[in-house]
Amino acid sequence: MRSSRVATGGPAGDLGVDPVPSQAPSPALGVRTRSQHQRRKRIVQAAGALASRGGVEAMQMRTVAERAGVALGTLYRYFPSKMDLVVAVVGEEIDLLESSIERRPPQAATPAGRAVDVLMRATRGLMREPELADALIRSLIIAEVDTPFGDRMTGLLLRVAADGLTPEDATEEQFALAGSLSSVWVHELLEMLRSRRTYDQIQRRIEIAAGRLLADFRTTGPK
Repeated sequence: MRSSRVATGGPAGDLGVDPVPSQAPSPALGVRTRSQHQRRKRIVQAAGALASRGGVEAMQMRTVAERAGVALGTLYRYFPSKMDLVVAVVGEEIDLLESSIERRPPQAATPAGRAVDVLMRATRGLMREPELADALIRSLIIAEVDTPFGDRMTGLLLRVAADGLTPEDATEEQFALAGSLSSVWVHELLEMLRSRRTYDQIQRRIEIAAGRLLADFRTTGPK
């Protein structure tokens, strides 16, 4: 058994959101909380739209605030730094991927096949907006704050490859293998953004890596 290690950033997480008391909220508090969530979502969507056109450099805090229709001070209350905002955009992309997987789960017969399905689906989604993909991948390399991307992708691969296995229940070996495959994918995606790989080359390399890393995946879990 493992202790929890998956970050929960992104629009559904708690990054930059005012804490909510544990007792039953009043109607007024509920309205305020919904308003905060909607405001935060507008900010993240505005940042993502800017990044999709001009990369991380286009995500200037003042520009994001203007596009989202909030005061600059309000933006900084939700996201103290630009990198915090980048992390939230990364979380939004993972949320979209997870929703896609829930609606249409991978149907491959093997753990490796299901993992490849997820990673190539993510690749197609990101490459529809290459500027945004480049911004997100590069932000992982230079990130100055903790990002949920790696652990959340690892958790997603665990779930699809091992029939709902959670990071908490995975063995250290399983978590490491799924994490290694996630890292291979990030590297290959960056190579594609640099025009050093084609989509077909990435798929083949991911298939090879998944086949090796997840070959004995069914037999390495808790008994």
